[in-house]
Amino acid sequence: MPTLVLLRHGQSAWNLENRFTGWWDVNLTDKGIAEATAAGTAMAAAGLDFDIAFTSVQTRAIRTLNLALEAMDRLWLPVTKNWQLNERHYGGLTGLDKAETAAEHGDDQVRIWRRSFDVPPPPLAPGSPYDLSADRRYAGIAIPAAESLKDTIARVLPYWEGAIVPELRAGKRVIVAAHGNSLRALVKHLSGISDADIVSEEIPTGRPMVYDLADDLTAIGRRYL
Repeated sequence: MPTLVLLRHGQSAWNLENRFTGWWDVNLTDKGIAEATAAGTAMAAAGLDFDIAFTSVQTRAIRTLNLALEAMDRLWLPVTKNWQLNERHYGGLTGLDKAETAAEHGDDQVRIWRRSFDVPPPPLAPGSPYDLSADRRYAGIAIPAAESLKDTIARVLPYWEGAIVPELRAGKRVIVAAHGNSLRALVKHLSGISDADIVSEEIPTGRPMVYDLADDLTAIGRRYL
């Protein structure tokens, strides 16, 4: 049976501050570091092992993966990093306090921006301090101005099919360390969750999600450690 584990990064500084983060690069808090280490310890205790790892190009996911693998004595595993596993781009909401944004625009509007399937938030304004066009990680990439969950799925699934699925089919044991929305994209695909239901799917920080997959990679079940 193929082994697949999905791991959302540990608590980040902007998770703690209740700010919209998206593609902006923030680090883990002390709690996030502890969550990542605990995830690795739990995976080792459960008898899990891996042959290859995938993550985004964002620090909070990369560090979470490294800390978990270190706890498993598996820092030597090959790791592939790709922007297509990045968090959803929150556009003009990036950096804003979620409660203050709700007070300004109303709870209903913010709920639409955060939780609708196909309505993106306002685009990132030209000249924004959160503009990533000069970031070397994204050289040659058309950085989105904002993304809905539907937009995020549209970039995550081709990467899943092209890079991760071949490793699973080759018998490799795989861990993917990423973000709430990029992982929801995979969960929606693997578990056949509807557009309406996926918006209420919550993936907690630092808790490994283990997928039981059939040989054809259809999901038999999933569980958290």
